[in-house]
Amino acid sequence: MEPDNKRIIRARDVMRKGIVSIDGMATAREAAAQMRSEKNSYLLVKKRHADDAWGILVVQDLIKGVIIAGRSPSEVNVYEIMTKPVITVPADMDIRYVARLLYRAGIRRAPVEDGGELIGMISLSSLILDSEIF
Repeated sequence: MEPDNKRIIRARDVMRKGIVSIDGMATAREAAAQMRSEKNSYLLVKKRHADDAWGILVVQDLIKGVIIAGRSPSEVNVYEIMTKPVITVPADMDIRYVARLLYRAGIRRAPVEDGGELIGMISLSSLILDSEIF
């Protein structure tokens, strides 16, 4: 998959800038409310300390951990149903390798990291929606 102009497209070129995050102690109800207000289907779960790993909470986690489990969203904490650790993508990674990584890991999105800092999110759909690629 080579673009017509042969320029290498990197993760930073197609990522959604900014990170929407939540504390792991927040309730599932609070997380769902934040997802609605931010118009997001995911939230990154903040590290508890410098050596900790990021977590991620996606809509599927809420469905499985709350609705299917028959639990009250006010009584479930984010840390109970999130995925941790999160696979991150280097900002300079070629999108061919980003697509392969996400696909093989069975995930739809990943934070983009640059110099140890999370700077955005990339998803399989963002690869398809980018006009430089398709």
